[in-house]
Amino acid sequence: MAKQIHVGGLPVGGGAPVTIQSMTNTKTEDVASTVSQIKRLQGLGCQIVRLAVPTLEAARAIAAIRTQTDIPLVADIHFDYRLALEAVAAGIDKIRLNPGNIGDPDRVRQVADACRSRGIPIRIGVNAGSLEKDVLSRHGRTPAAMLASAMNHVRLLNRFDFDDICISVKASDVRLTIAAYRLLARETDYPLHLGVTEAGTFRAGLVKSAMGIGCLLLEGIGDTIRVSLTEDPAEEVRAAKDILRAAGIRREGAELISCPSCGRCEIDLIPIAKEVEARLTGITKPLTVAVMGCAVNGPGEAAEADYGIAGGQKSGLIFQKGEIVERVPMCALVDHLMKRIEADL
Repeated sequence: MAKQIHVGGLPVGGGAPVTIQSMTNTKTEDVASTVSQIKRLQGLGCQIVRLAVPTLEAARAIAAIRTQTDIPLVADIHFDYRLALEAVAAGIDKIRLNPGNIGDPDRVRQVADACRSRGIPIRIGVNAGSLEKDVLSRHGRTPAAMLASAMNHVRLLNRFDFDDICISVKASDVRLTIAAYRLLARETDYPLHLGVTEAGTFRAGLVKSAMGIGCLLLEGIGDTIRVSLTEDPAEEVRAAKDILRAAGIRREGAELISCPSCGRCEIDLIPIAKEVEARLTGITKPLTVAVMGCAVNGPGEAAEADYGIAGGQKSGLIFQKGEIVERVPMCALVDHLMKRIEADL
């Protein structure tokens, strides 16, 4: 079992539930916009939010952001150790930093001391596209190289008596990502932050993330996840929730199952399924809702669904746990379904 760290009081690793992360795309120094986006992400189910901290102004803005939010916040730091120190002083809950990239070992010691004194963990974030030259020369761009890079950073923090560590080893290549995390899981017991970096725009990025993150989760690897999409961060949170649900790790909210459109379908299935999906948004009770295209197979094929509908030429069926409970005109089918669901919430 992985070691456990705490991010603003939220446990990560050590048997704790897998947590969902995202990252704001606002300028961190724009406090009002950043706070607004953080609250929106939190409302969708995000549990940890990362902030870009490329400047001293951004680091100092964390103090104001912290007073207006109650979700764990992570400062994303590259190269400048002073930004990490400023973020710690401002009340950040976690630092994302590669110690080997900030120069003199004394700088690493200062960051380690500051984080240790406040119980702030550090995530070592290794990306396949930015490995150290000496690591690349020995291993090439391989899973072994990503492991070696991560452990170099770990040893540097350990040198200064710091071990409150989380690790990620991300690549844009799904197979490389999976192989690197498998190596890391065998070699260490640190909590692992999963993700496929630079996964792409919504459709391609969602597929790659689901394959990479989902595969690892099904193997019992991973303690916290971020789905990286070239998209509104809200979509990252929705995608992460869907991946955890599909992996059977979290059953939270309504899951829609629907049949593929085929020649037997007697209704305009696609818009009906989309309408049901939209109207299920916001439901937190775990339940499964089926939308089936014909009355012949619907209730039987979706017998395990808590609720379901099956379409017909003039009327449709509403069923619960495979049992037909109502026949209604097609124009009223979705409304009757939602009334039944809402009555049981």
